[in-house]
Amino acid sequence: MSNKICIITGATGGIGYYLSLGFLEKGYKVIALDIKKLKTLPKDVSFIDVDLTKEENIVTTFEYIKKEYQHANILINNAAISKFNKSIFSITNKEFRDVLDVNLVASFICSKEFIKLNEGQNYGRIINIASTRFNQNEEGWEAYGASKGGLVSLTNTMAVSLSNTPITVNAISPGWIETENYDKLTKNNHIQHPSGRVGEPKDIVNAALFLADEENDFINAHNLIVDGGMTKKMIYE
Repeated sequence: MSNKICIITGATGGIGYYLSLGFLEKGYKVIALDIKKLKTLPKDVSFIDVDLTKEENIVTTFEYIKKEYQHANILINNAAISKFNKSIFSITNKEFRDVLDVNLVASFICSKEFIKLNEGQNYGRIINIASTRFNQNEEGWEAYGASKGGLVSLTNTMAVSLSNTPITVNAISPGWIETENYDKLTKNNHIQHPSGRVGEPKDIVNAALFLADEENDFINAHNLIVDGGMTKKMIYE
């Protein structure tokens, strides 16, 4: 699979880091885009420093990829401001826009540039990492929830718009995926999930690898919820 190229945004931390490792292990050539190296990636992963809040940085980065690699097969829009929550009574308009710029607008721009890179290939995949917060939420998560809801909607529309291309567009909506301190979770953390455990990065990696597979071209415009069943559980205080 070394000729199959996978571009991952937000690829050096959190779920993105494990996506990079997972796709590399399966034989894909991985190009990791991030604003800084949060974790050290294997030398076989090509890292490119890019600020996704700047359109010109994104365009220049994809032009460089075109020059160096000629094409790409998979784009995973994973980069996000993911730990931002603030009361609607105190969040500024700029803070709201900043979250949407990284989580939604950058995904749109990266997708447009990827479509050009994929031209001439016999298959392509865009996988958007959304969140169960697109539909379920808590107070103070307006910006993040809106950005992920927009990403799910963008997934649906792009899939239809690209129906005359080999590119499928799907989303993955993770629930609670613990990327750092899994061994410190409590029994109650786990047993509240119908699956009996909190999610691990491998759960999202496995989902992304499935959607990326060349044979799975009939799965399109789908939002795959990976949350251990939590969004289907009726919870009362």
